[in-house]
Amino acid sequence: MKISAVVICGNEERNIGDCLDTVKWCDEIVVVDSLSADRTVEIARRYTDRVIQRPWPGYVAQKQFALEQAGGDWILSLDADERCTPELRDAIRRTLPEADGIAGFEVKRHVYYLGRWIDHGGWYPDWKLRVVRRGRARWTGVDPHDMLVADGPVRRLDADLVHYTYRDFAHQIRIVNHFSDVITDEWVKQGRRFSLLDALFHPPAKFFECYVWKLGFLDGWPGFVIAVASAFYTFARQVKMWERDYAD
Repeated sequence: MKISAVVICGNEERNIGDCLDTVKWCDEIVVVDSLSADRTVEIARRYTDRVIQRPWPGYVAQKQFALEQAGGDWILSLDADERCTPELRDAIRRTLPEADGIAGFEVKRHVYYLGRWIDHGGWYPDWKLRVVRRGRARWTGVDPHDMLVADGPVRRLDADLVHYTYRDFAHQIRIVNHFSDVITDEWVKQGRRFSLLDALFHPPAKFFECYVWKLGFLDGWPGFVIAVASAFYTFARQVKMWERDYAD
């Protein structure tokens, strides 16, 4: 049984080495780089000769391309800001040999942000399908919100995949701005338009969901920051849709 790790990246010299160091136990590592201008490729080649450079086609398309390059019986899919923990490595090694008929496994993604592990607000346990049998899964979704879907039964591994999602609040705001650009581009392609009701009611509803309903307040100040930023993201999407529809 051969296990491949696949990672997509772009200008990730801060992260790529630490990410690949956690999957060097795999039989194969495939890195798909979107023409980085920094030292990402140089660092990646210290861990594997399977480094493929290609223009960025979008989140879903790039991850699907990376998935198709893997030659292992099983594939572990990561982003550059994620880490495979020793517990996850051991769970994979222990479980896969007995996984007859199973198409994939979800893992618990655990986020570290603003100096602490985030345990509430819908951020943990953030079950994600990341271990799949080759040929039995595909990436889908609407950019930037991609989703790995398995063709067959899925089980869960009780182990964490660590996610260093944002370096700081300024980085989070930049990502919110970028993601809201990407999602509005996709919505325009789908023919969607600005919704005043969504702009008025979705942001406070998102804050309530993250901070109260999903117990984000138990994460202290970081939990409040996350809830506010999540609400702002829903608001920013509608503002940008309004600009597309009505602004000169």
